[in-house]
Amino acid sequence: MHEAGDIAARVDDCLRLVIDPELGENVVDLGLIYGIAVTCDGAVRITMTTTMKGCPATAFLRDAVATCVTQVDGVASVDVDLVYDPPWAPEMMTANTSLRFKTRHVAAARPGRQA
Repeated sequence: MHEAGDIAARVDDCLRLVIDPELGENVVDLGLIYGIAVTCDGAVRITMTTTMKGCPATAFLRDAVATCVTQVDGVASVDVDLVYDPPWAPEMMTANTSLRFKTRHVAAARPGRQA
């Protein structure tokens, strides 16, 4: 039997492999994952959001998160709950992701530079 905390940590690690196709960063560091709940029998509930309602990547992200979590040892089932309260904001990104994002977009905005 697996400990819920161990499963949650492995789920978090796995979710770092799910890359938002529009932003090019993983869903954890972007702050799109609001919660990971694991029961003693291995049922996992992911509470997540997207950068905005109507995001064209919503179905892809939900499916990628579910597929990723299903592959984690000790996970018996997965439920992905998509929420928009609180709404996502750039401040939810980790500091390193925010810095990479800002650096990448500032460089792309300079005249004569290509992204």
